Amino acid sequence: MKWIVYILECSDKSLYTGITTDLARRLEEHRTGRGAKYTKYRNPLKVRYTEPRRTKGAALTREAAIKSLTRSGKLTLIAAQPTTPLHR
Repeated sequence: MKWIVYILECSDKSLYTGITTDLARRLEEHRTGRGAKYTKYRNPLKVRYTEPRRTKGAALTREAAIKSLTRSGKLTLIAAQPTTPLHR
């Protein structure tokens, strides 16, 4: 199963990092308030970053590493990624 590590930009310009196997489903959960508590009232606006991982463990490890970055570190990561079809 392919896992995706993602960063969302919320309406308050904050960044949320998570993992999923189905990005479209997960975005819908975030947008309807059924995702994470963090995004429930922040209305995620768009996917800013995605990164595929082969296993859940690898995705969780990468998610933790991204979450430990400062905001500027996350923005640098986002800026360095080439545009792909997953970015909407």
